[in-house]
Amino acid sequence: MSTTTAKKQGFLADRANFLDERVGVAGILKEFGRKVFPDHWSFMLGEVALYSFLVLLLSGTFLTFFFQPAQTDVIYNGVFGPLKGAHMSVAYESTLNISFEVRGGLLMRQVHHWAALLFVAAAGLHLLRVFFTGAFRKPREINWVVGVVLFVLGMGGGFTGYSLPDDLLSGNGLRIIDGMIKGVPVIGAYISSLLFGGEFPGEAIVARLYGLHILLIPAMILVFIVVHLFMVVIHKHTHYSGPGRKDTNVVGYPLMPVYVAKAGGFFFIVFGVLMLIAATITINPVWNYGSYDPSPVSAGTQPDWYIGWADGALRLAPSHIETYWFGYTWSWNILLPILVLLVFLVLVAVYPFIEQWVTGDEREHHVLDRPRNAPVRTAIGAAGVVFYAVLWAGAGTDLIATNFKLSLNQVLTSMQILLFVGPVVAFIVTKRVCLSLQRKDQAIVLHGRETGRIIRLPHGEYVEVHEPLNEFEMWKLVDFKDYKPTLARPNAEGKITVGARVRAAFSRFYFEDRIAPVTAGELEAAHEHHGGHDDHAIEAPKAEKKAPAKKPAAKKAAPKKK
Repeated sequence: MSTTTAKKQGFLADRANFLDERVGVAGILKEFGRKVFPDHWSFMLGEVALYSFLVLLLSGTFLTFFFQPAQTDVIYNGVFGPLKGAHMSVAYESTLNISFEVRGGLLMRQVHHWAALLFVAAAGLHLLRVFFTGAFRKPREINWVVGVVLFVLGMGGGFTGYSLPDDLLSGNGLRIIDGMIKGVPVIGAYISSLLFGGEFPGEAIVARLYGLHILLIPAMILVFIVVHLFMVVIHKHTHYSGPGRKDTNVVGYPLMPVYVAKAGGFFFIVFGVLMLIAATITINPVWNYGSYDPSPVSAGTQPDWYIGWADGALRLAPSHIETYWFGYTWSWNILLPILVLLVFLVLVAVYPFIEQWVTGDEREHHVLDRPRNAPVRTAIGAAGVVFYAVLWAGAGTDLIATNFKLSLNQVLTSMQILLFVGPVVAFIVTKRVCLSLQRKDQAIVLHGRETGRIIRLPHGEYVEVHEPLNEFEMWKLVDFKDYKPTLARPNAEGKITVGARVRAAFSRFYFEDRIAPVTAGELEAAHEHHGGHDDHAIEAPKAEKKAPAKKPAAKKAAPKKK
């Protein structure tokens, strides 16, 4: 070793000792540096959301240098010819200057907007992945609530962001929010006046939204992201079922150096894709909309997709539903959508606790479920997705009517019917599909995989040869928990409480229709009597292949329903 290399290593070692003696770096690296993270593509959804938020912070910092959050009336004299001489607010003027006069300003605006869309989309898909795989179960119930709060904060951050330019589109969105606030009895008018600084549109709303957008909401998102990642490290990461994968271990790669290197590369991929999209696809061209004017009524103005479901709820609510109680007018066409949205978000946030109460399962879960093995949960998720999608589509009823030459009233009525019928149909279809897939898996485990080879038996019968599964495939198909409906049992006083009856009813709803996993006894019986099957024969495993692992079964298979 050369003298230069020795000096360099000695210098680095001294600096490392300096930090370790003062902040305990060695202990931190020892505790967290060897944390194991599974390698599966679905886990990247959360990473995409995180990296999109980092891009949001970087691009947003650039935009704050040039944006002026004021609603003072000025006359535009910039480089954009069609709006020269037009009256507008300082906020709208600075947005035009960023787009046309600041070098790289338009690119940063579009990167910021696309990153916001990707952040909310990735967070939503991440929540769906967690829900359908059962990753929210103990000990991650609180982390699920944190994820839901992050999704809501993302929507709030997006809304406060695209309301800042003070253009016609954002002004219409603020007008809708103002109407919703004023629809709240007793306090609505006071809250609106306080928020807008007087009667709508006021002269203070942009500055107040600016403070929320660049300070409060990003700070809350950062705090919840830190809490979320801290819980991921503390609780260990989940992993999919397979040989050697249990609730007591994690199979994957360590944080340092493998996962850190992969995560760093993935960040630059996300950043590069966002820059490519922003450089080639226009989003929110505020110069086409003009400055906001509250006097005309504009049609065909839809918010960003993640706010669309709230707008759709307002549009699909029946109009002219009002009551006069206690000296105040109660506008249920506004209150009902607000209540529906709040109830939906609350149910999503508390669902892990509901399922735990129904199943009575207090064990820790680190192995994920296949969606087909939890039919009712998967069906509930599909129903929720359809409910959200119908509300989202309801925000575009005017565009659907105009583009397809339909009656607006007919489109609204169809959407209203679909809002109630769609989730029910989605639930029934999804549940039956999951049960059918479970029956298919059961048949594959017992009889093997189809090979497409036809042989003739000595007595002249033609049968198809089936190939037995390997160890990994076998484990994947039989490794899941078989829950049974619980009965309403009396308490210590010998009484069956209302809570016990309700829990038993929900348990029957969840687990009455189920397919139990194949037991070791059933598997052995199927392999011993394969020659007696009429429709196929099982091929003997090759010498180099190991025999399928037999998963011990403590429970007997549930009887199949005819």
